Amino acid sequence: LMLGGCGQKVDVSNLADGKCSAAQSQLVDKHISAQIDALGKKDWNLAFSYASESFQKGVTIDQFIVIIQEQYLMLIENQGYQFERCTIASEIITQEVRVKSGAELYYLTYALSLNGSKLGIEAAVVGMPVDAGIDI
Repeated sequence: LMLGGCGQKVDVSNLADGKCSAAQSQLVDKHISAQIDALGKKDWNLAFSYASESFQKGVTIDQFIVIIQEQYLMLIENQGYQFERCTIASEIITQEVRVKSGAELYYLTYALSLNGSKLGIEAAVVGMPVDAGIDI
């Protein structure tokens, strides 16, 4: 499923496959953080604005709210998150995020795209919860 952007400007001339540059990672982290923080405040319109244009065309704000409340509750109730690996393949940016919610730690894999120079969240896939003995 997809989550998702307000336009962070990204250097599109250098979306080469491989590891994200430090600058790219910083922009991606800022973009995802802004959405997670908006979800934590239940500011649905703001959170929705971080989705990609194609996501916003295919999903209404009401559908987005239902998706978040049913499948991404850990983002609304998060007690912290940490960014892991960021990679690029075929012009899709993949960012791994650890999210602490309650007694559990979730791994989310975000996919982001560029429309022109505008960054947008295409999807976020929730992995299995793991032992939350790791400090965030």
